[in-house]
Amino acid sequence: MEIRGERECKECGRQWSYYETGSVSCPHCGSMRSVGVGDRAQHTAMQTELDLSKHRSAVGDGTIRDAAPALKSDLRDYIRKTGYIQGGELLPLDETSLAAHELLHAVDVVARSNRPSDDEQLYVLSLLRGTDEGDRPASDEVPDSMTDARGLAYAEAIDAYRRDLSTWLDDHPDPEARKTLETLSNHLKRVEALEGAVSLSESESLVRATRDIYTALADDDLDALASARDRLAALF
Repeated sequence: MEIRGERECKECGRQWSYYETGSVSCPHCGSMRSVGVGDRAQHTAMQTELDLSKHRSAVGDGTIRDAAPALKSDLRDYIRKTGYIQGGELLPLDETSLAAHELLHAVDVVARSNRPSDDEQLYVLSLLRGTDEGDRPASDEVPDSMTDARGLAYAEAIDAYRRDLSTWLDDHPDPEARKTLETLSNHLKRVEALEGAVSLSESESLVRATRDIYTALADDDLDALASARDRLAALF
């Protein structure tokens, strides 16, 4: 959505950046009475932090299944608030977002299983330890039974990024980037139709292609866009 990034408090007259605080409340006096000033810009990145410490404690005191409902609720809330346009500036696809999507799917696999394997539970614990620090396990650490969960999680994370990127391109037209984004979208639809049943290398290639598109736009790097196209073409 397009919003005015600068706000002015009607009580104390101080100004602040909504893009930085994500709140209409004055950070100086606390008043809720403020008005937007300045130009409007696209903005989808809500101010939110992911803190999984209480869920790590809950798992330590019980089981993954016991902790799953509250954990999944907080992950969904974080994912819902995650955006990639900050005051008109395009942001990259970050590791925390990818890990949060994967943890949401992985914990669901364990919670729904009557007898989750040790590898599955250890993998969820690994994600739980690192997700809020942007640390996602390498592909060779993913149990076979979690491959589909990663594939679907990454497709969903990339698709959320793709939607914001498409919105950003409305104000910054780039026909070649738009065409590449459409190709990416077709791959994501395929992964979602397969419910994530693709190889780990394909999932990682989609992540890298997405980041190549960002680099192409952020740095005006034609080689990066060509790299994205090559990665996507290799998946057919």
